[in-house]
Amino acid sequence: MDIINKYFPDITDIQKNRFNSLPELYSYWNDKINVISRKDIDALSEKHVLHSLGIAKVISFSPSTKILDIGTGGGFPGIPLAILFPDCEFLLVDSIGKKIKVVEEIAAELGLNNVRATHSRAEKIKEKFDFVVSRAVTQMPVFMTWIKDKFLQKNNNLLENGVLYLKGGDLSEELKSFSSAKIYNLSDYFTEEFFETKKVVHIKRK
Repeated sequence: MDIINKYFPDITDIQKNRFNSLPELYSYWNDKINVISRKDIDALSEKHVLHSLGIAKVISFSPSTKILDIGTGGGFPGIPLAILFPDCEFLLVDSIGKKIKVVEEIAAELGLNNVRATHSRAEKIKEKFDFVVSRAVTQMPVFMTWIKDKFLQKNNNLLENGVLYLKGGDLSEELKSFSSAKIYNLSDYFTEEFFETKKVVHIKRK
C-alpha cells in the first residue's frame, strides 16, 4: 500500500495497518465470492482503493458526516473512505446480497465501527445523509432519481451536501441537465496513467 502513503502521508498507524490489510482480505474473499474482476485484484491498491480515495482529494469530510454508498459492490468507495474518515458514519448498500456479506466481513475484520452495510435497493433506503457516493453504477440522470430524497438539509462541510460520483470519460452529455455539476479531474491529484480520464463529479442536492 505504498501508493496510499504516497498520496496520504499523514495517515495514522491504525489507518496504515487497515489499508495494508486490504489486499490479503480481498484476495481471500474474492476467491469465495467474486466481487472484483480477477484481472483487477492484483491492482487493488490503485484501481480500487486509491480510486475510491479520489473523493478525499475533493473533500475532507467533517466529523459526524453521514455518507451513503450506493452500489458499493465489495465496498468501494465506502471501505477506503471509512478507513480514512473514522469519525464519519457510512452506510454501504448493494442489491446483491453476497457482495454485502463481503463488505460486512471485511469491515468486521478491520474493526470499522463506523460502517454499516445493507442488502437493499437504493430507492428503499429511508435515512437521510450529507453525501451520497458511488462508482459509476449507472447514468447520472437515472442515479439521481434513486437518491433525490436522501439528503440532509443542513451543510456541515465545505462542499454543499449532494452527490460525489466517481466516473471516467467524457461526461458532457450525461451531465448537461445538471447545472450545479462540478467536475474534478483525478489526474490533477494522482500521476498514475489509470487516472488520466477519471473524475469526481459533485452535484449539489436539490
